[in-house]
Amino acid sequence: MEFTIRKADLVRELSLSQGVVEKKTTIPILSNVLLEAEHDQLVLTSTDLELGIRCACPAEVKRPGSGTLPARRLLDYVRLLPEADIHFKFQENQWASLVCGRSRTRIAGMSRESFPELPAMPPAVAQIPAGVLTSLIQRTIFAISLEESRFTLNGALLQVRPDRIVMVATDGHRLSLSEKPMDLASVPAPFRGLVPKKAMNELVKLCETLEPEAPVDFSADENHMFFQAGDRLLISRKLTGSFPDYERVLPVEHPHSVILEREEFRSSIDRVAQFSDERSHAIRLQFMPGELRIWASLSDTGESEENLAVVYDGPKVEAGFNAQYLADFLRVVSEEKVYFGFRDSASAGELRPAGEDLDYSYRYVVMPMRI
Repeated sequence: MEFTIRKADLVRELSLSQGVVEKKTTIPILSNVLLEAEHDQLVLTSTDLELGIRCACPAEVKRPGSGTLPARRLLDYVRLLPEADIHFKFQENQWASLVCGRSRTRIAGMSRESFPELPAMPPAVAQIPAGVLTSLIQRTIFAISLEESRFTLNGALLQVRPDRIVMVATDGHRLSLSEKPMDLASVPAPFRGLVPKKAMNELVKLCETLEPEAPVDFSADENHMFFQAGDRLLISRKLTGSFPDYERVLPVEHPHSVILEREEFRSSIDRVAQFSDERSHAIRLQFMPGELRIWASLSDTGESEENLAVVYDGPKVEAGFNAQYLADFLRVVSEEKVYFGFRDSASAGELRPAGEDLDYSYRYVVMPMRI
């Protein structure tokens, strides 16, 4: 195999694959990127067996073929080269020689025969704007459980329906549900699949290379989900198991609610949380007529209290919440005001963006804490 490629093109595509390449693995080939030169392009493929990415960029191919090279070492070296064309030539012993200007380097590769084959993408069933996928992920990914033993909660539930796309994540203490109404009439039947957190992070990186309106082709087979964005394809194995029946835990109604200035509420929580327990991040919220009191105290550190003016004429209600959980929601919402619905100190609270012309639905349910 022999080809010439622009440095900038190669660095861009190699950078996208780094999140997929396995850093510490007992299977050495998974640390490599597969390079395939064909026609007038170079195709790069990386996988960790659970997640795979295939990218392509223009190249001047002198002799077609394929080979694998260490992904991290290749990127680290190519980044340091001057902005010029790089000439690659692979030898029979799997070594590759790189020539760029006055730089000449040889890198040991491995046979492509042992590189895993990625499944072929079935015909696309829906086109989802890149901006929609990004926003759905950003509003849910932080609620994914970090406990490896709860593997069905180590990802988010993706639902693609003819009239909307839905993403839900929960760690058992909070639940984040984001929906975007869309005309997806091409979807033959409602789809449900569990997307791993790692795949969600890589999908955001992929979408950020596109305009928000750019379409991402989506399809799935029995074990995988496929996201095609231009010349780039992300393949994720579905998580196995059943996601909890989240609709059962969504509050039907809230007897009490307040509308809060998002930035004021977030800043108050951040300041008060400096005096909360480092493990529980517990703070108290006390709703009183015309006022919301936020406070926390540590016997050996100090205490902090903030009072916000609110429109509220209900009974006095006090509940403990994890400050980090509340802050996570407030950081991904862009609306100036948020809705906080609640019942009593033992019931879950619900946060939503407040606005009349929202083109999406976002519900965030947080369980209270005993303090």
